[in-house]
Amino acid sequence: MMHALIFVEHLNGTVSDSASEMAALAGNAGLTYQGVICASDASAIDKLTGQLNGFESVVAITDTSLSHYNPASALIALEEVVSDIEPDVVMTSYSTAGVDLAAALAVKTGREMVGYVSELSVNGDEIAVASQIYGGKLIARTKLSDHSVLAIMPGAAKPDGATQMSVVSDVKMMQVDFSAARIRVKEVMAPDTTGLDLSKSEKIFCVGRALGGTEKLEIAQALATSLGADLAGSRPVIDAGWMPKVHQVGKSGTKVKPKLYLMAGVSGAPEHLEGMADSELIIALNSDEQAPIFNKAHFGAVCDMFEVMPALTQRLQGGS
Repeated sequence: MMHALIFVEHLNGTVSDSASEMAALAGNAGLTYQGVICASDASAIDKLTGQLNGFESVVAITDTSLSHYNPASALIALEEVVSDIEPDVVMTSYSTAGVDLAAALAVKTGREMVGYVSELSVNGDEIAVASQIYGGKLIARTKLSDHSVLAIMPGAAKPDGATQMSVVSDVKMMQVDFSAARIRVKEVMAPDTTGLDLSKSEKIFCVGRALGGTEKLEIAQALATSLGADLAGSRPVIDAGWMPKVHQVGKSGTKVKPKLYLMAGVSGAPEHLEGMADSELIIALNSDEQAPIFNKAHFGAVCDMFEVMPALTQRLQGGS
């Protein structure tokens, strides 16, 4: 049976949801799997494994250089584990750290790599994956017959009850020499979230590049206010300077899980999906009927957002 090694991400002492999602994806495909966790010391490992659902076995590596994510140290650690275990597949999340590690590990170990992976299946000694390309507008299907590295999209699989109940029973501590690491983390600077924390929002209205500019923000804000929602933007909106960084949802912004996620003019690129895929109710408005966001939304409408936004605002405010 083919075996997978899953890199477990964590931030500020909290394990990422991506770990249990990747475990579910591997298990559903018929792979055996185990996790690998990098942290500062044994105490941190204990706290992290206590949060880990869906894993029975974990390889743990500790070093002071792993107190915060350090790409050089993490790569050395992961390369050492891969060399020792020789898994058929290495799985990372399609996150900033995950893609960073996946690409570097593939080069270091000579493995094939596929990113944006949303589906995984196994047929004998062959692995087949589906991945998003061209901003999610096309799905590429790839067959891998050799050892590989996969960067998995968030939400690619949902842990079932049995997976959630399993707990780590075997932790193997591995010694690794980090003397070759040439990067040191001097300081971690968190973004200023004063006045707004989208991760705690119950309702979010997000606008994309189709907004066109700051002159249309008033229309979007009126709808957000009528909904009792916080206004957010996709990366192109933030990069254009139309909203402050604190309003960004996505891989390089904030990961959110609101009860309602309404969006207008957001195409649905994988980087954005990473930040909002776990929202309870997703509603999309887009003029492009081929926009990949419609593959993720629970409800959607092909429409002119500038016709719908004021009309919906008026209806919510009690107008006709």
